[in-house]
Amino acid sequence: MQAKGQHTIAIIGLGLIGGSLGMALKRAGLGGLEVVGYDKGWGVGGKAQRAGAIDRSARDPRSAVREASLVIIATPILGIRTVMEEIAPELPDGCVVTDTGSAKAPIMAWADEVLPDHVHFVGGHPMAGKEHSGLEAAEASLFDGAPYCIVPSVGAGERAVKSVMALAEVVGARPVFIDPQEHDTYVAAVSHLPLVLSTALFTLASQSQAWPDMAGLAAGGFRDLTRLASTDPEMSHDICFTNRENLLHWLDRFSSEISRYRELIQGDDEALFKTFANAQMDRETFLQRPQELRPVPAAEPDTLSAGERMLSFLVGEHWLRRAKDMGKVLEERRKLEREDLERRLRER
Repeated sequence: MQAKGQHTIAIIGLGLIGGSLGMALKRAGLGGLEVVGYDKGWGVGGKAQRAGAIDRSARDPRSAVREASLVIIATPILGIRTVMEEIAPELPDGCVVTDTGSAKAPIMAWADEVLPDHVHFVGGHPMAGKEHSGLEAAEASLFDGAPYCIVPSVGAGERAVKSVMALAEVVGARPVFIDPQEHDTYVAAVSHLPLVLSTALFTLASQSQAWPDMAGLAAGGFRDLTRLASTDPEMSHDICFTNRENLLHWLDRFSSEISRYRELIQGDDEALFKTFANAQMDRETFLQRPQELRPVPAAEPDTLSAGERMLSFLVGEHWLRRAKDMGKVLEERRKLEREDLERRLRER
């Protein structure tokens, strides 16, 4: 039972991302906030509670969200629709639902199709992670300084959008607004393509007959480039499945670029040197002055912290919905009173 004056955030999925979100929320030390978690893995909820990622473990997704002001779906992407379908009947009026999936267009479509009209969906994608998955890899600092993509649905209210924006700030990230199609195209290049290339390089080398000898020579460069090959295979598969067309586009472009490098290596030493030199300078510039992607417009000055703003938005959204409902009840009552008065006048 939710205590009076307490606000609940429910996290469905307590792996690397969900567990880290819980830890980051608890790190913020927000008074009156309860973090409830659920994970289908046996014993994961209890481990998350002991690790300080959540305050309470729920027995199923439906019970986790019943009193929640904000629901975060942090499951593998192909499980998000199923979770939406399961929790939809239990979501409170005015509840804000968000996710952490890495392909936004399909998730936005699922939310529009599955979630009830009395809740607000705001897509989310923290651009942070590790090659290792699971609660054991979670940490409160995972999102510090990282971009956090925010993709509001058409029907999401301003307070709901601002609550997810504040969530990103509370966990240490930088909120960035982006269109779902643009998001999926961009992350295919800077996140999903590196995953495929890292894995392909490792399989190329490890399947060679000379691998037993090559492995002993593989040092920092090879280990750095193949780090993402250690990514959870379910996650890797889901990324390719849900963002297939965009990923294929960038794979084709990469294939063309590799062919260009092959031609340079084959016979144009001066152009090859200039290509390497330009790439080095451009990357150093990128590292020294990372580009902001659609930074969020500066908000009006206030004295509230990000955590206080998040709780304020969530509570405000809840009461806005209640006010609308009460208005409908009062209007219906006045209508019945008018009809009753008209009936009595006719009977006189």
